[in-house]
Amino acid sequence: VFPSLAQAQASVANEVYQELGQPSVFLFCPTEYCSSLCSPSPSQSCYLQTIGQELLPGIGVIWTGPKVVSQELSAVLLEEVEAVLRRRPVIWDNLYANDYDCRRVFLGPYMGRAPGLMSRLHGLLLNPNCELQANFIPIHTLGTWFRSELGSCAPPDHAGMEAVAALGDSQGAQDGSYSPQEALELALRDWVAEINQQVLEPGR
Repeated sequence: VFPSLAQAQASVANEVYQELGQPSVFLFCPTEYCSSLCSPSPSQSCYLQTIGQELLPGIGVIWTGPKVVSQELSAVLLEEVEAVLRRRPVIWDNLYANDYDCRRVFLGPYMGRAPGLMSRLHGLLLNPNCELQANFIPIHTLGTWFRSELGSCAPPDHAGMEAVAALGDSQGAQDGSYSPQEALELALRDWVAEINQQVLEPGR
């Protein structure tokens, strides 16, 4: 029925999206969801070019970066992806994911993401460790990074200001700069306080 896989996927996604009343959040994960899966590159991929052309503009497209688990995300790469998809990507960040090797647990700060990335993103999802408690530092430092990104942007909208307020005063500098080491120290301080609080709770 369809001349290509991309056209088939876009057609089905568009139909489901419209049937659901075009919800404000509707995400599509392409078969080529990172640079290493694109042939020969994101900008020259016939598959991604078709997805960008055929997929309705209200549908968000997931992207993981250069690789499935990307150590770094750059503005240059995101510009390339945005151009071919004709929309800013939603980053599905696997930096902390350990479902592929549960012997590993990642407890370091959120890092390797270039400053000013927020203006290139439609959204960001963090794929965490499988162990619930091990995600305190990843999520806490992501919050600090997010706050610094808001501080480095033009005056944020009302929703952005609410997000900053929700993060609280312990989330680090508000001058637009992000230090992974400072973010880690803040997270460790708050994690110790959380652990101490749990120890004092009845039944612990």
